Amino acid sequence: MRLDGNLRYVALGDSHTEGVGDGDDDTGLRGWADRLADRLAATGARVEYANLAVRGRLARQVREEQLAAALEMRPDVATVFAGVNDVIRSGYDAEAVVGHLEAMFAELTATGARVATLTFPDIARIAPLTKPLLPRVLDFNERVRAAADRHGVVVADVAAHEVATDRRLWATDRLHCTPLGHDRIAGALASALELPGADGSWADALPLMPERSTLLTLAEEVRWLGTFLGPWMVRRVRGRSSGDGRAAKRPALLPVETA
Repeated sequence: MRLDGNLRYVALGDSHTEGVGDGDDDTGLRGWADRLADRLAATGARVEYANLAVRGRLARQVREEQLAAALEMRPDVATVFAGVNDVIRSGYDAEAVVGHLEAMFAELTATGARVATLTFPDIARIAPLTKPLLPRVLDFNERVRAAADRHGVVVADVAAHEVATDRRLWATDRLHCTPLGHDRIAGALASALELPGADGSWADALPLMPERSTLLTLAEEVRWLGTFLGPWMVRRVRGRSSGDGRAAKRPALLPVETA
């Protein structure tokens, strides 16, 4: 991957790639993909960047709605991260979901793009009530690693590092990252892509925090159940998605301004 000329970066995915948790819909979302685009531009390359991600999208929808547009842009770098919305739903089909990801890996790498993806951390340590989903997450990660290996896709193996489950990296909904979390993921991808100046410091542990009491922990879980999990389940029952009526925030390649 050359960094001494023009560089096109396209991000495909769901709310994580869109940047939910880093900013808001009024002031604008940033997120790890925007931050990675900044890191690419910091190498001296003239970067054009598009973000096709839309919150709530399943892996199948990312493939159906975003891949063709991404291929038309002929990216030099592409990130593909989807499947978490599938993992947390009933009726999850691991083979089908990772099959959609692998199809995207295959088509993008066939154009010569440098493609990168992520693994998802131990969900039970982020939201203890989701512990029954942990076997799915671990299996999903293994399948993604294998699919990426078959196509020469770079994996930022976030799940392999302890800091990935530090609650300061996660928003109150337990599903999306805080600005700090998004910045750490951008650092992980920059390191995996071996960008100049990138290193493993993204995985450094944060300062220790005081132990939380059992009562406080229980109260937080009850609050999360009522504030986030409950409404999410209601949307599923009604067949609705958080991304209904939404479009990509950056659907075309635009220059990345450097400081």
